[in-house]
Amino acid sequence: MAETPSPSESTNVDDVPAPDRPAPETTTEESTEFDFNAHRQQALEAYQGLRQHYQDCAKAAESVLKAALEAASIRVHTLESRAKDPESFARKASLPSEKDPAQAKYAEPLLQITDLAAVRVITFLLDDVHKVNAQVEEQFNVFEKINKSGLLVEQEKLGYHSVHYLVGFTSQRLAMPEYARHRDLIIEIQVRTILQHAWAEIEHDIQYKAIETIPAVVRRRFMALAGLLEIADREFQAVSDEDQRVRVAALRHVELGDLAAVEVTQEALKAYLDRKLGADGRMTVFSYEFEARILRRLGFSNLQEIDDAITGYDDDRISRLLHGSRQGQLTRLEDVLLASLGEEFIERHPWTHGEYGHHWRRRLAQQLERLREAGIAPRRDQPQPAEAQQASGMDGVGLT
Repeated sequence: MAETPSPSESTNVDDVPAPDRPAPETTTEESTEFDFNAHRQQALEAYQGLRQHYQDCAKAAESVLKAALEAASIRVHTLESRAKDPESFARKASLPSEKDPAQAKYAEPLLQITDLAAVRVITFLLDDVHKVNAQVEEQFNVFEKINKSGLLVEQEKLGYHSVHYLVGFTSQRLAMPEYARHRDLIIEIQVRTILQHAWAEIEHDIQYKAIETIPAVVRRRFMALAGLLEIADREFQAVSDEDQRVRVAALRHVELGDLAAVEVTQEALKAYLDRKLGADGRMTVFSYEFEARILRRLGFSNLQEIDDAITGYDDDRISRLLHGSRQGQLTRLEDVLLASLGEEFIERHPWTHGEYGHHWRRRLAQQLERLREAGIAPRRDQPQPAEAQQASGMDGVGLT
């Protein structure tokens, strides 16, 4: 029998061996080897031609969500959109499959990679995440919702909580020309707190992702950090909840006249003065906040102490004596306190200390003398407020 030619001798692929000769051997590797570089380049070129479309889609989704959050009075830290970076897309498109590393994970990258158009919402508090989620589910057609915290536990991976949505525009919006061209696109929306975002950002630098592959000492520190961030998120929410409870209770106490139970804060002070001296729309939140700080440095700790000090004095008359006209609400408050406390007011006021303190002392002393000449004197049995805090950082700063 004639010798069978070796594969190296049979170089023409069109050669057909004689019936009595075996065919040249071909390896499975040669016939099934996947060209990852070609796949990457082809995917990248296709994406670059469509990237602006994805960018426009993401921006449109951002606008929809922004309008919804504003209408619902939901304040967030950050709301931003983007189309996936081309190099990041190319890397993802060329990933090997976990089941068969000889094949690409994404046979059709433009259809299978779902974060090409993305919106990210970063909130201050955990409750805000739930509020944003409700708006996402109301404003978009939700294809998938993933709570990353549960997924990480299930997969035994390091990480921290956040919620990811895969959405599209609703049929009502797709009926409009400006949204119709985004009909076939999927948008990823991420919702997380600031602390969750901080973890997500540093997570990219963590080399070990699976718990079982991390050295024990490193694993303990990672898990402690994740727990610390989760506790901090919960505590921030608890502080916010308690603050809201105190605010509501304080306003209720002011309404009922139970002033001893109300600390001096900007919100409580405004509510009290609106009832006591009349509302003044010219005052700003900063003005009340600043005045509350001054009152605390004067020694007042609750609204009852302030009420005891100013009751019985005619704020309108005092204002006209000192300034020639009726002044704003907060100026009238300080004028009455000057009349009521006298020299004690001058000594305790933070503006009478520091580099320019002598100017304020002289001015207040002149005003006090003018009040006395008009027969308006400090109350002899005036109850003194609690010991004043030492003034600092207030010198030379004016109120609006």
